[in-house]
Amino acid sequence: MSKNEFICDCNIIHQDIVEDTLKKMPDEDLFNKLAEFFKILGDTTRSKILFALDKNEMCVCDIANVLGMSKSSISHQLGTLRRSGIVKCRKQGKEVYYMLDDDHVKGLFELGIEHIEHRK
Repeated sequence: MSKNEFICDCNIIHQDIVEDTLKKMPDEDLFNKLAEFFKILGDTTRSKILFALDKNEMCVCDIANVLGMSKSSISHQLGTLRRSGIVKCRKQGKEVYYMLDDDHVKGLFELGIEHIEHRK
């Protein structure tokens, strides 16, 4: 398979497709937020935390125990995930429980795992 096999060799611009795509193109701010969202998910520790929270609502101590990490480092990562709207928490007495923010985050995370497992 030649390196150039995937290069378009035509000089025709499909104006109708270009115009349709440009009409549907969101503003730059959306792309910046989307890139930031995926960058946040692109950390191995945060991915492990999301996996744990996809299975169960958990407190910091439980997550730290599952991942074999300190409560401090888990709390730091959870703060990043919370500020990004990826996880949320609820307080019950003195305990704070974390969960995925909504079904969009849950679906996206599970779809990512499914995609990777399908490609094995």
